[in-house]
Amino acid sequence: MTIRPLLDVTDLRVTFAVRRDGDMPWTPARQLHAVGGVDFTLNPGETLGIVGESGSGKSTLARALIGLVQAQGRAEWVDGADLIGMTPRQMLKYRSDIQMIFQDPVASLNPRMTVGQIIAEPLTTHHPDLGRAEVKARVKSMMDKVGLLPNQINRYPHEFSGGQAQRIGIARALIVEPRLIICDEPVSALDVSIQAQVINLLIRLQRDLGLALIFIAHDLSVVKHISDRVLVLYLGKVMEIASAADLYSAPQHPYTQALMSAVPIPDPTVDAAKSVVPLTGDLPSPMNPPSGCVFRTRCPRAQPACAEQVPALMGGDHQVACHFPGPLTEAEIAGARARAQTVPA
Repeated sequence: MTIRPLLDVTDLRVTFAVRRDGDMPWTPARQLHAVGGVDFTLNPGETLGIVGESGSGKSTLARALIGLVQAQGRAEWVDGADLIGMTPRQMLKYRSDIQMIFQDPVASLNPRMTVGQIIAEPLTTHHPDLGRAEVKARVKSMMDKVGLLPNQINRYPHEFSGGQAQRIGIARALIVEPRLIICDEPVSALDVSIQAQVINLLIRLQRDLGLALIFIAHDLSVVKHISDRVLVLYLGKVMEIASAADLYSAPQHPYTQALMSAVPIPDPTVDAAKSVVPLTGDLPSPMNPPSGCVFRTRCPRAQPACAEQVPALMGGDHQVACHFPGPLTEAEIAGARARAQTVPA
């Protein structure tokens, strides 16, 4: 039996018009290509991890899916509706199905509202027919599910730690019983011990409630722990997408291999012995991306063909966008290290 994807994204693109100080009114705006043709599917109950450097377009992609930024392409919901290009009124129907947890747990909460009001707001917006007693009962029940005490319902956000504030954000997202939650680096602002608590909470809630998650993060070890599949994004384009087990055991794209090699290993002996693939130079400007493969300017395997043609995302369950995929050789890694040593600090 074929499972219909909860979300099917095709050729998703986000472009911003950028003007510099001093530009004349008739000067054409420069185009910043934040997301450039992203394709992926998400099944019900699945977690898709999205990783990449700062500036790779992860958060812009998330915001495009929920209509916070304008985008082109198609994002087909399970009922066949295209989420891209919807008006706010049209999107309102899907707000209860798709919720978001933001990076800064404190800044995402209204400081003038109590915890009870913050968690109840989506419920009263999407279900205005509910009585006050029913709303309060649901809020207290959700607070209990995310590890908050019901007697904290009348407190304000500033009275909570970062980890507790993120639990409030999770409760707010879950109160309308969504089918998908987009987590935009939800643990990056938290201490390591609190990160583990929040991640374990999300895993438990996903199992209990049958949620699908899009989990965006810098920490590849966190992404490995929570994700079923992982999408690697670079300069707005998908470099590789595969199951977490396949991607972490046998990455095929040079960029993925560089990211994986930078993940610390708890065993100091093993960590010291691993081959680290350095990334030379900075991320290119999305206003002037390289021709062909956007990663070629930093790739230890780049060849003339890489500048001439954009690599297609190819493969079955393990897809990679590279003209020359496969594990890097020791000679290629050594060459990357040599180039890294010549780059000025």
